[in-house]
Amino acid sequence: MGDMTEAKQLTPADFATDQEVRWCPGCGDYAILKCMQRTLPEMGVRPENTVFVSGIGCSSRFPYYMATYGFHTIHGRAPAIATGLKLANPSLDVWVITGDGDALSIGGNHTMHAIRRNVDLNILLFNNEIYGLTKGQYSPTSRVGTRSPSTPFGSVDRPLHPLAFALGANARFIARTIDTAQQHMPQVFKRAHAHKGASFVEIFQNCIVYNDGVFAPFAEKATAAETQLLLEHGKPMIWGKARNKALRLNRETLALEVVTLGENGVTEADVLIHDETNRTIAHLLVEMEFPAFPVALGVIYCDPAPTYEAAMAAQDTEQASWGTADFDALLRRGQTWKVR
Repeated sequence: MGDMTEAKQLTPADFATDQEVRWCPGCGDYAILKCMQRTLPEMGVRPENTVFVSGIGCSSRFPYYMATYGFHTIHGRAPAIATGLKLANPSLDVWVITGDGDALSIGGNHTMHAIRRNVDLNILLFNNEIYGLTKGQYSPTSRVGTRSPSTPFGSVDRPLHPLAFALGANARFIARTIDTAQQHMPQVFKRAHAHKGASFVEIFQNCIVYNDGVFAPFAEKATAAETQLLLEHGKPMIWGKARNKALRLNRETLALEVVTLGENGVTEADVLIHDETNRTIAHLLVEMEFPAFPVALGVIYCDPAPTYEAAMAAQDTEQASWGTADFDALLRRGQTWKVR
């Protein structure tokens, strides 16, 4: 008998390829890549059981730089390829890497159905509010007034909110982080990976060439304490350097409002407690507009449900119990067919 050998502890280097990383210097994608390579060993996953699937765009170079299995697919179709992969081999850890244009424009239909079916995929959407690879056209998440080669006078389109879109598709897990948040982002990745079903993570990612600094008002470390609400399940929604700003639910308008602890009789008892399973509050959190409200980061909604591949496996088991089908006999049986 051969001796059993214990699997070695992996390091970030075990998940990095020898390929030259070809993004613009200073691109936020570098930070996300390094964070992923550092976090996967902490999750205890194996490269041979991990797959990265991407579409088209700057973010979609990602699989080349991961020493795992990977597919660089066609524009917008990464969720469809990933769904087929997960159904063929449910034991695989499948990550979908996509951008705001790839996932929400040409790929919006595929993204929607992967989410609503609750396929066990980890979908990471790099949101830089612009098309970077094709030289700066406005995207579905670009803000009104965005000037680009395709909108020299400023975009008049109203932007789509990725997490609101995901909730509308009946997402069971949504979260948000920032490319520079190297302490926060790993925790979000770990939660997304641990969730059984479709996890949808929006990552604010800076495009240094075509949309530089668009998130700076809330993403800069110097102002983060005043502009970011870091959500924790079961904890009050409080932020600020002095930890005195908070969210309260107005019972009359059924809307969120910003209050200051200690003013007008406001106490911590008035503050809204984050409940990851509350879908109504999740909708309110993702619709908060900065700067009137802080930007909500972390796991916003998590309420697991049966996965698509589990339902398909159960259906296959049931069909197997029917026995061998005889198509010729079915055709010759008469004008009425009984279909189970």
